[in-house]
Amino acid sequence: MTDLPADKGACLTMLRDMDRDRYLACLLAPEDKRGDLAALYAFNAEIARIRDVVREPLPGEVRMQWWRDLLEGNPHGDSVGHPVAAALLNAIATHNLPRQTLIDMIEARIFDLYDDVFENRNALEGYAGETASALIQLSSIVLSPDDAARNAETAGHAGVAQAMAGMLLLMPLHRRRGQVYVPQDVLSAAGLNRESFLEGKDREKVGAAIEIFCAHAQDHLNRARQTSLPKAVVPAFLPVAQVEAVLKAARRAGADVVENGIQLSLLRRQWLLAKAAYLKRF
Repeated sequence: MTDLPADKGACLTMLRDMDRDRYLACLLAPEDKRGDLAALYAFNAEIARIRDVVREPLPGEVRMQWWRDLLEGNPHGDSVGHPVAAALLNAIATHNLPRQTLIDMIEARIFDLYDDVFENRNALEGYAGETASALIQLSSIVLSPDDAARNAETAGHAGVAQAMAGMLLLMPLHRRRGQVYVPQDVLSAAGLNRESFLEGKDREKVGAAIEIFCAHAQDHLNRARQTSLPKAVVPAFLPVAQVEAVLKAARRAGADVVENGIQLSLLRRQWLLAKAAYLKRF
């Protein structure tokens, strides 16, 4: 592997421990793009884990504000020594990345700090669009700006599918926190609300909600696959290669997804990413 500047190398090391799938995607990307992709992915990991390191929403919002201030040009004194912050600012400057998109990612992640439920599937799609889809699109800009400009719709659908698969994988953790990422309209269609979904007593209804959720994610995945990807941006989409396997596992597990969870083995995840990189499709 090509030696990276210290800040970007630190980002890649961080991903190895916190987001193995995107770490592998970086390794499968062109060497001259790895550092900037790692910076984006490490930033995403930083804001995604804030709920894990705070006990109350307010300290979480303070951490979000630290990143927002950095991107708005008002960094705090310790920003210079923060490797992810330094690497992110460098990636933004190198590739002319839109800061507002990154700020919108932060704003969307505030939802994670609370235990509210998405009102409907449109709200869920909006959240996924400003987080997972935006990350794919920003990564595409790093890889090939011209191709990224033609690829926004594909990134949008792929990101929604990927975000929903991630929610399925994290359902046991979310349940312990009292969080529900299944939208209210899906819960209602299955005869549930937030409380009854968390209780999980009516396994048939919980299983029905999971099935509706998976079907919606599959629809976005199918739409994303309708367009051929330019080879240059394939690395940005590699983590999406796991989505279908997750959806199939969730459908088989039904209500067990919420209590016991589903996980793909590391070996299978590596194989799915490597296969997608070789075939140039997810």
